[in-house]
Amino acid sequence: MLRREFYYKWEVDLRSNPEQLWPLVADTNRFNRDTGVPGLQNLGDGDTSLGNARRRLRFYRLGVPVTWEEDPFEWVKPYRFGVERRYSSGPLKIMRVLAQLEKKEDGGTYLTYEVWASAANVLGLIAIPIQIGILSAQSFVNTFKQYDEVIQQGLLPLGEENPKFVRGGKSRLNQLSEELQHRDTHLRVAKRLTNLIEEGDDLTLAYMRPYTLADYWETPRKETLETFLWATRLGMLDFRWQLLCPLCRIARDTASNLLELNPHVHCDTCNIDFEVNFDQMVELSFRPNGAIRETPEGIEFCVAGPQVTPHVIVQQLLAPGASRTATPKLEAGRYRLRAVDKPGGLFFKVTPNGQDQYHLALSDADWTGGEIELKNEPTIDLENLSQEERLVILERMAWGDEAVTAAEVIALQTFRDLFSNEALRPGEQISVGSIAVVFTDLRDSTVLYRQIGDAPAFGKVMDHFEIMRECVDAEGGAIIKTMGDAIMAVFQQPAAAIRAFRVAQDRLNSPPPGMLPLRLKVGIHYGPAIAVSLNGQMDYFGTTINLTARMVDFSRGSDLIISQEVREHPAVIRSLEDKTQDMSVQKLDAILKDFDDQYYELWRLRPASTGIMH
Repeated sequence: MLRREFYYKWEVDLRSNPEQLWPLVADTNRFNRDTGVPGLQNLGDGDTSLGNARRRLRFYRLGVPVTWEEDPFEWVKPYRFGVERRYSSGPLKIMRVLAQLEKKEDGGTYLTYEVWASAANVLGLIAIPIQIGILSAQSFVNTFKQYDEVIQQGLLPLGEENPKFVRGGKSRLNQLSEELQHRDTHLRVAKRLTNLIEEGDDLTLAYMRPYTLADYWETPRKETLETFLWATRLGMLDFRWQLLCPLCRIARDTASNLLELNPHVHCDTCNIDFEVNFDQMVELSFRPNGAIRETPEGIEFCVAGPQVTPHVIVQQLLAPGASRTATPKLEAGRYRLRAVDKPGGLFFKVTPNGQDQYHLALSDADWTGGEIELKNEPTIDLENLSQEERLVILERMAWGDEAVTAAEVIALQTFRDLFSNEALRPGEQISVGSIAVVFTDLRDSTVLYRQIGDAPAFGKVMDHFEIMRECVDAEGGAIIKTMGDAIMAVFQQPAAAIRAFRVAQDRLNSPPPGMLPLRLKVGIHYGPAIAVSLNGQMDYFGTTINLTARMVDFSRGSDLIISQEVREHPAVIRSLEDKTQDMSVQKLDAILKDFDDQYYELWRLRPASTGIMH
């Protein structure tokens, strides 16, 4: 009798397509919470003795401990996912779950959700048909229909029926919301943020990503991030720096400020040690301030579903000799197919002319072969010829653009103004990837001081700083420091730096009546840099910064000197090809001081309608 396996299947017709449903349906942490599964305890995240990212987990149901070993989830995005659990305590022995999303001709989805469960004891024979067959049955269907409805009504992110505020939290939120709306922030974003804190569900509020919310709200990303930063400064929100593993991209450590950030991290799941960088692996997220609304810390309902690692498109567990076929939906770009605990991998590129089908035979030998081109919905046959079980992963190489990275935010003027005390530990150096660096100088400033006197000239220099600050901020950059009448600024992209300083030069060259024109010398370079703390503030160092500081000397005052790296950046190429931009470039070979007298290929960028400048 105890050997009996119970089987349940639910079928639901939904209006949303699989791609729309996947972020909610495959978010098993949220789904388990919404269907009444208790919070669980992780008894050994990534315990390598279990092999291939298996986990030991436990929760309590009616005071009874239920403990199990969980295989890694298997999925093919956005069409199916499933998992198997083997229990060591409680009423169950084994349970398997499989969800499948089939696209319908009318654009909707035919969703099936199947559960197989066998009992470990007499209690299980009673509990399975009651808990799964009756209580969970309606909850599963209702939750899928709820997800479909919020997608159709555009109600994301999800709300909470009875949000819980701390004592006095609601009035504090209203007070700070009024102050936020009267600050130098963006009114529409401020109102939406207030509504989210009032009505959002705990899972959404515990990990708020400004760019994701900006896309939901259809508000500009920069405006949304700036509003979140102001809300943090006022005490409506708190922010956290999250350190992400380069393989699984899961947060492995958090810090409330940069001073606490530990750049040397270990990932138990991937069994690797890694050094973080600001370009990809440190993300800034937000949550409500604890004096307004508490969001549960560390409560999990599932630890390893597909949405925990959304960059992974296919994950399959293959026993020795096993084979599997996957037909994922791939976006254009580059992908890597790898196996956990096996070095290396195969690389794929998705193109319109790629292969429809690919067969991969995994062996104990090293990976071989160059980059393979596939179509966007290929059939991939996986076969494990090795003597070991393999967890096979097909992952997108590009990091998503929904994260606010540390490299981006520390190069934002609003952040540097509001959180000037955010700095690394003394002596710590962290890569920020490639950034656009700008150095400026005023041409003939010493003559200006002699002509109009020290005090008036100093006033004009201060005015020119304010103009540059406005232009830099408008393009998402930040002024790092001033040096006499010169500045150093940084941007994430060189095209933004060019736009900012073209406007700055125009404004300084053509001031209002009664004001003297100023000629601004500008040098722009793009390359890798490191972030450090200097005098308690964030600063940048490296060859890129040193080289840019020398480039500004070649500017004549109404042109921009750009490096070859800037000239070859795709966005800059497109801008120069756009005839409406009125720009021309002139090549010049330059010897840069203190760089071993090497020739560097630089470019003089100026308005095309003007003649040669002197």
